[in-house]
Amino acid sequence: MPTKPAVSNTPSLRSWPRSLAFRVIAFSTVWAILTLVVIFTLITTLYRQASERGFDSLLSAHLFNLIGSVGVSESGQLTGAPDLGDLRFSEPNSGWYWSVEPASEGVHGDLHSSSMTKAIPSPSVAEVPFNASFQRSYSADGIEGEQLEVFESEFVLDAKNRAARFRVMGNQTELEQEIATFQRRLLTYLSLFGVGMIAINAIAILLGLQPLRRVRNALAMVREGTAQRLDGRFPAEIEPLANETNALIENNRRIVERSRTQVGNLAHSLKTPLAVLLNEGRALGGAKGQLIAEQAASMQKQVDHYLQRARVAAQRDSVVYRTPVAPLVQRMVRVLQKLNPQTALSLSLPATDIVFAGEREDLEELLGNLLDNAMKWARSAVAVSVKPVAGEGGAASLFEISIEDDGRGIPDDKAREVLQRGRRLDETKPGSGLGLAIVADLVNEYGGVLALERSVMGGLKAMVRLRSLQ
Repeated sequence: MPTKPAVSNTPSLRSWPRSLAFRVIAFSTVWAILTLVVIFTLITTLYRQASERGFDSLLSAHLFNLIGSVGVSESGQLTGAPDLGDLRFSEPNSGWYWSVEPASEGVHGDLHSSSMTKAIPSPSVAEVPFNASFQRSYSADGIEGEQLEVFESEFVLDAKNRAARFRVMGNQTELEQEIATFQRRLLTYLSLFGVGMIAINAIAILLGLQPLRRVRNALAMVREGTAQRLDGRFPAEIEPLANETNALIENNRRIVERSRTQVGNLAHSLKTPLAVLLNEGRALGGAKGQLIAEQAASMQKQVDHYLQRARVAAQRDSVVYRTPVAPLVQRMVRVLQKLNPQTALSLSLPATDIVFAGEREDLEELLGNLLDNAMKWARSAVAVSVKPVAGEGGAASLFEISIEDDGRGIPDDKAREVLQRGRRLDETKPGSGLGLAIVADLVNEYGGVLALERSVMGGLKAMVRLRSLQ
């Protein structure tokens, strides 16, 4: 007989992937991360392109400035004192250099910036050819191992077609470092922005789903019997759900009341005919009279049993009842102790209150049959204990009642047999053989567990596990 799963208000870790909030937050988080990655890539790409264009424009301007600042004397000596307006061309090995070298016959000497302490070779024209404007650009290794971007041009200096080769070199490593610094700062700012955006988004989603938690809590109150309907104001999207749920609860309540009325009517209509048959059988006497009386009594028991089952089935999962367990068990133990003074009856109750999710009459009948069976077969002692049991997720949503005796017990291979209706293993003591069968039916109707085991006291241990309200 399976036990109903416990209902917990706190979602377990395994349930998170099925959580609506988790899915929305995860999707928005992934989307935010992808968006920020695209933004980071786009901004850094645009910044690099703009920086490289500015770097090239600066070198080109320095090159034209250099060309305009250099001339050639009558003897062919390169002359001039270029000032490019940048102190880096004066700082030794700064990575910013310029040089002017002869490019035709009749020109001699060379000029270079004070920062250039060592000659920097240039590739051959075959490797990097000039364009139509007699200009070319290429990368080269600097004096200190830095990477240089070189702009080079050959220019005719006078009417005698005497030409010189002009080179302006910029420190490309500095450019890359500036770009890397910008990328780090941008990544930091975007990360902070992304974390804040994801947090705000998650808070907004959780607040937006808060009405669903209110609906869940309201349903839990209905399940526990502390409320009759879903009360409160809900958003327009959820209000139809709450209204339909309230209509369903009311419809179930009507079904229960109608079923109870029908059960009462049926019991009342059968009561008199069965009583007449039973009395007539007894009055008739003899074998036939005894047979009629026995069959009428059996019919009466069967009708009572199935009416009880119909009543329990009608109310199961429709309307929740609350029955405190400890007072009921204590009262029944006191009654049976008075009826059986020769048997020692002990009771163990938990410190916490346990509330049975069912009707008091059902729990009384269940306990009454088990206690009566234990008192009947015990030699001298019966022990009753009640304790909470941890359900799914560690929540104490179940409770267990165990009743043990020191009698002969039931063989393991006969445990299932005694639960059959009317089946008795021992005919030496009075009984109908319906007690344990009624208990099994009630436990099954409530989705609980009934187990018959060997007790440490030597006899039978009947263990019942049912759902409790938290």
